[in-house]
Amino acid sequence: MTDETRTREAHGAEGRTPSDFTDDRGQASEPSRPDFLPAEEAVPSHGEQPRDDGWSQLGGPPGRGRWGQAPQGGPQQPRPDDRGGQPGPGAHPGESGWGDPSGRARQDTAVFGPPAGPPPPPSQAFGMGPGWAPPPGGYAGAGYAGAAAPGRRGPRTSTLVVLAVVIALLASTLGSVGTYLLTRPSVSDRDPSFTLGKAPTGSNSRPPDSIAGVAAKVLPSVVSLAVDGGTSASTGSGFLIKGGYVVTNNHVVAAAAPGGEIQIQFSNRKSTSARIIGRDPESDLAVVKPEETFGAPEISLGNSDNVVVGDPVVAIGSPLGLVGTVTSGIVSSLNRPVQAGEENSSDTTWLSAIQTDAAINPGNSGGPLVNANGEVIGVNSAIATLGRSAGGQSGSIGLGFAIPVNHARRIAEELVTTGVAKKSRIGITIDQTYQGAGVRIDSEVKQGTRPVEPDGPADKAGLKPGDVILEVNGTVVQDSTELIALIRNKAPGEKLSIKFQRGGQEKTATVTVGAAAQPTSTPTPRPS
Repeated sequence: MTDETRTREAHGAEGRTPSDFTDDRGQASEPSRPDFLPAEEAVPSHGEQPRDDGWSQLGGPPGRGRWGQAPQGGPQQPRPDDRGGQPGPGAHPGESGWGDPSGRARQDTAVFGPPAGPPPPPSQAFGMGPGWAPPPGGYAGAGYAGAAAPGRRGPRTSTLVVLAVVIALLASTLGSVGTYLLTRPSVSDRDPSFTLGKAPTGSNSRPPDSIAGVAAKVLPSVVSLAVDGGTSASTGSGFLIKGGYVVTNNHVVAAAAPGGEIQIQFSNRKSTSARIIGRDPESDLAVVKPEETFGAPEISLGNSDNVVVGDPVVAIGSPLGLVGTVTSGIVSSLNRPVQAGEENSSDTTWLSAIQTDAAINPGNSGGPLVNANGEVIGVNSAIATLGRSAGGQSGSIGLGFAIPVNHARRIAEELVTTGVAKKSRIGITIDQTYQGAGVRIDSEVKQGTRPVEPDGPADKAGLKPGDVILEVNGTVVQDSTELIALIRNKAPGEKLSIKFQRGGQEKTATVTVGAAAQPTSTPTPRPS
């Protein structure tokens, strides 16, 4: 390497080493720095021109002995190392090292052994002169073959391609054969006498109070409904009661009310048509009559007043059209206020429902929620979801709601006997702007309606406009939906113990639930 910058002048120097440059007088310019010379050769005297052999920047080339040949003038004797001893490790007779790059006599300069390959190219070389390549025959001491002998040529490209293809095919064949030999089934691994034995004996019978026992008892009484209303259709579930009637939800059969068709399928997969006997949008209940029952048994009705939180329950129906589906869970809560549909519309429903974590999905509507005895304690009617995508329905998240069977029993009886159900009322209107605890009765007339109906159940019990209802039968009332649901869940004639507040003082009154006048058409729900 050099620490200087050599100036390249336009002398047509392309293809020549720096030692080929001459000045304007035709004489070679003196090198700007000492050349690298073999340590065993003397520095040229002043004015003597170095040989133009391509090594002008690295010093003269090593003697022929450095390339495995004896230098002219006889064999070269071994040279002692710089410390005056015998040749150092790795030195060989006939080999000469490199001296100080400056060309000074060897003093402290270490002796380098033969290079592992050809010497490095000259720094800032401007061409590859005739002296660039190593001498023919290579450097025997380092194992360097050097330049190929004249006339010697490598294999042709086509020969190499053919050889590569042959090797690839051979490797692929050997790989395939090896894979087969490793993965082929061994005859010794087969055992003609191998057997897993027979299945253990057992019975399909289950205890009557188990989920399987309850399902076996109830499934024959549960039906699946398919409703075609012309412009809309729906599916749902129901259960067979006394007299060959089927109880279901109003929203399941509402599409068929104007004259649609209803098909009922029983657990034995036999189907028949059915007609609507009566329906009640406020309670979301309906009764239909199938043409045939195919000998299906009626279901047993329980008592929802005896239900407590934590009781095991089983829900049976046709969720998502899957007939005869059974799910189980517990009673999660009681008297849960639920409002389904738009308020003050014909499809609005207020429920004081039984909450369960048994999986209930679309299609379960109208099916029974039964206890461990196989008795109906509720009619599955609604589910809570995290949201509904456009045009789709969401599934169960463990929050299902059922109409208490005691309420369903009364509505079903009234629909079968009269075709309509009585509407439970206490004769008040509710102040929807009130934000405090409890529910406040309106304090003034609105749209011609008095806050407390004269001579109505509330008026007879002593309630007045502006009173705040706090509890009903010991249940704290949180909002108007809960109050309406509690009242609608009671039958006309039942008594309610109401705690209310007037002028900062708490008072108690007993109200007998009344019934609204029977409408001549489908009623429109109004606040109680």
